[in-house]
Amino acid sequence: MATFLYRLGRLAFRRRRLFLTLWIVVLAAVGLGAAGVSGTTTDDFTLPGTQSQKAIDLLEKEFPQASASGATARVVFEAPDGGKLTSGAHRTEIVALVADLKKAPQVASVSDPFSSGLVSRSGTIAYAQVTYRVPKADITTAASDALHHIADQGEQAGLKVSLGGNAVQDKAGSKAAELIGLVVAALALVITFGSLIAAGLPLLTAVFGVAAAICTITIATEFVDMASAASTLALMLGLAVAIDYALFIVSRYRGELRDGHEPEEACGRALGTAGSAVVFAGLTVVIALAGLSVIGIKMLTTMGLAAAFAVVVAVVIALTLLPAVLGFAGTRIMNGRLRTRRMRALERGKGETMGVRWGRFVTRHPVRMLLVSVAGLGLLAIPAMSLRLTLPDDSMASPGSTQRIAYDTLSKGFGPGFNGPLTVVVDARDSHDPKTAARRAVAMLGELPDIATVRPAAFNRSGDVALIGAVPKSSPTSQDTIDLVSAIRDHGATLRADTGADLMVTGTTAVNIDVSAKLGDAMVPYLGIVVGLALVLLLLVFRSILVPLKAALGFLLSVLATLGVLVAVFQWGWLKDVFGVDQTAPIVSVLPILLIGVVFGLAMDYEVFLVTRMREEYVHGADPTEAVVAGFRHGARVVTAAAIIMISVFAGFLLDDVALVKSIGLGLASAVLFDAFVVRMTIVPAVMALVGRRAWALPGWLDRILPNVDVEGEKLRHVLEARQGDTGGPGDPEHPPVPSTPIGRG
Repeated sequence: MATFLYRLGRLAFRRRRLFLTLWIVVLAAVGLGAAGVSGTTTDDFTLPGTQSQKAIDLLEKEFPQASASGATARVVFEAPDGGKLTSGAHRTEIVALVADLKKAPQVASVSDPFSSGLVSRSGTIAYAQVTYRVPKADITTAASDALHHIADQGEQAGLKVSLGGNAVQDKAGSKAAELIGLVVAALALVITFGSLIAAGLPLLTAVFGVAAAICTITIATEFVDMASAASTLALMLGLAVAIDYALFIVSRYRGELRDGHEPEEACGRALGTAGSAVVFAGLTVVIALAGLSVIGIKMLTTMGLAAAFAVVVAVVIALTLLPAVLGFAGTRIMNGRLRTRRMRALERGKGETMGVRWGRFVTRHPVRMLLVSVAGLGLLAIPAMSLRLTLPDDSMASPGSTQRIAYDTLSKGFGPGFNGPLTVVVDARDSHDPKTAARRAVAMLGELPDIATVRPAAFNRSGDVALIGAVPKSSPTSQDTIDLVSAIRDHGATLRADTGADLMVTGTTAVNIDVSAKLGDAMVPYLGIVVGLALVLLLLVFRSILVPLKAALGFLLSVLATLGVLVAVFQWGWLKDVFGVDQTAPIVSVLPILLIGVVFGLAMDYEVFLVTRMREEYVHGADPTEAVVAGFRHGARVVTAAAIIMISVFAGFLLDDVALVKSIGLGLASAVLFDAFVVRMTIVPAVMALVGRRAWALPGWLDRILPNVDVEGEKLRHVLEARQGDTGGPGDPEHPPVPSTPIGRG
């Protein structure tokens, strides 16, 4: 691979105008394509095999008019101060609006607030339940516009009207998060390189790559039901890794220029060494994200694949566009008026970097640093024991949005349970007396303490399947509602034994509970798969047993500490005002799985760029402790800058009003902080210093059967040295000497 990338780097450098033109054409094509599509996104979860999904499938067959899988909307009406909705002009206006709703595009049914008992006891709040014939992903722009137009009509008539439910389209969010992340990333790059040109190239290529990826994902929404958070995750992760990968290659390119190589040769060598590690790091992220597909939830699959695609684009950009741009920059990338006196002294070999001093400090006190780091992460992980999972609903919508106002208004008028009604299905096709089975089910529901209201059973045409509506007293995401659904299902066994009828619970709330339980159950197996993959990949890279074990255990610590932070902030409410959290709630159920996948890739990224230099120095005869310090000498500055860039990009999303995006931003930023600075920069050198030469031990039989993936480009170095001896000397521009410096030099 290193030899191929070496040749690719020289080709892209030499044919830079062609490579740049090709990428401009690609971006223009996908940009025009994205502008011409009107695809939609969805937050709907389907999970075949669960009770809630089985009930939906049965309702589709026996109650087609109910549109069990169709999107829903709640149009919530509130009287102005001092008024009531039950009489006069307000009632007349609501009746007219409901009539208009029934004639709106794609609407299957609308419940009238007055005839269906959907008016609060105070008479000040009412709502109409709208059911569409199609799922959310198929809601047309005309249907969405009609819904909002009717709400606007109500507002003009003096009513307070808000919209909730999954049929309500989210408005585009602010781009402040991305801009702040880019600004902080630019500052980190300028400080790292001391050059505006060197700092600008990673940003330029990253923005180019992210734009291409997001436009392509937008086109994909025309053909695939894409999760609404897919593009946000792809943007967040694609921007961060694209800057990081470009940073590693630019840093190595500058190092090759300092070693006296011509720019084209320096570019080839940079791509053959640092580029190999970029491919490996990108591969680990892609595998972990694409592995989300095995969980079997379509929304999670699309999020993982979209983010994985953005990472693939980032890698390809780093290997093709970046060398071409380096060709335009040439040696000017070394010009840096912003370099401090200390930076110039370090380049001349005088003094020691902060990374070297930190590495020496840790290796002098390995036991103390190891205990403090592990204990600190362990303390942060304690709240993770109280982790509760849920799916996003209108209670997590942005404060002030129409969905959030509708949720709060319904809670005020009817109680929080009205935002998550349950649909109970009695399948009495195998029962001798379906009506008795339905009556017993209604009676059982009425006796449960957390049930607010129960609607009478409605039968299908054949009279053997009944549909019962039940509203909990507690909110959809509360533990009380989860316990209620479990209790109803437990009573189903008794009903089956007494009447032969099956009882199932479905509806949005039940589906969310089932999906969250599925994701919670899948988290540990998925974590095992990812950790197992980490062990295999690092075994191949470092040809060591202890190094992969140490890396995997450090990754686990990072994940657990991050989950602890998320629980403390979003679930317990610690520092919620600092992070702009409006109200506490369980953790969004997709987040832990996403964290595992993303953090795994980033952790392996930092591990490779730090430890490969340590291995190189040790192989060349350095003392194990000095090899650790050497790794920090050449890699700490770049890894620190990369981590700061990622943290700034991720933390910028804390400014988003949507709770899901905010939690993803805090989770990823915390994970990078813990993994880069506590695990890789502290625990790793402490463990390496303690185990000494045993860190690089590998049984002979395993050494013989393992392939050599050559991440640090050693094969390339030997090939070029052999060519130098055969055909050229040090001054030969085609075959100059290759330094043994591995990845991360800069």
